[in-house]
Amino acid sequence: MDNAAVDEKRLDQPSSGSENSSEGGDSKWTVIVAVVANGAIAIAKIIAGLLTGSASMWAEAAHSIADTGNEILLLIGLKRSLREPDSKHPFGYGQERYFWTFLAALGIFLVGGVLSIGEGVRSILMPEAVESLWIGVGVLVVAAVFESYSWYTAHKQLRRDAKQQNRTLRHHLRHASDPSATTVFLEDTAALIGLAIALAALVLHAGTGWAGWDAIGSMTIGLLLIVVAYLLARRSKGLLLEESAPDDVLDPIRAKVAAESWVEKIDDMHAVWVGPSQLLVNLWVTPTRAVRDSPAGNLVEHAAHLRRDLMSDDAVAQVTLTLETP
Repeated sequence: MDNAAVDEKRLDQPSSGSENSSEGGDSKWTVIVAVVANGAIAIAKIIAGLLTGSASMWAEAAHSIADTGNEILLLIGLKRSLREPDSKHPFGYGQERYFWTFLAALGIFLVGGVLSIGEGVRSILMPEAVESLWIGVGVLVVAAVFESYSWYTAHKQLRRDAKQQNRTLRHHLRHASDPSATTVFLEDTAALIGLAIALAALVLHAGTGWAGWDAIGSMTIGLLLIVVAYLLARRSKGLLLEESAPDDVLDPIRAKVAAESWVEKIDDMHAVWVGPSQLLVNLWVTPTRAVRDSPAGNLVEHAAHLRRDLMSDDAVAQVTLTLETP
């Protein structure tokens, strides 16, 4: 049987599965915590910016406004990605998360990065004296507390997900199929670094009277946000272009197929993410001679059993199995 594609129709539509639903709930809570924290912080920073006249404070206000808006985009993506598959989207809407995460990265770049650099340039051209220093310091310290809690929530989810998949945190950040917690984690990491920069710039400006410190702080925060935006956009681009799943995801699938007694060899295997924890798997295998020489119904039964076995994993949305001859 040469290049005979065996693709038994699944009785139920591919769904997000219990594992993916759990991840969706964790991600939603992580993003909600971040929205509440950053919304409150943004208001406080705007008030402090008005009172102090600090460019770094205004850069931090723009940063928090960007983060709040971006996390609302993530919530939209989370909600839309959980819709059930239909005739137009047979593998579901999981890639909605990747699209909205890409928009969030653009928001970080434009609202956070570019505006912060622009505020730094304005501070150089039109320097202002720092007023109400301690109000600014107090707001930054309180903001650090809120950001730390949001960062801890995202970090805890990422560590748990990484542990479940026997990954290091760094490896999981680079290869996670759900970008929601990764986005919040990177945003909050940048926010904590930005708060430290803004605090140092504010104190130096007040202590020396030179507005250049504020301008440097504001532009440094802007460059930091541009780097974060680039990292998030690069990851979203890879997922939207259906990059291959990493080896630690492919190897167990390959091992399960190779363990089948009727499979002589695996000619090729592709697996891409069609949503968070949702794989589309394409397999090309060569059956053993004994199975090739047996009635065709026996071969179809073996192939159908393998396909059902692979799809019993919640992380596998669909499997296409093609049989090759030597």
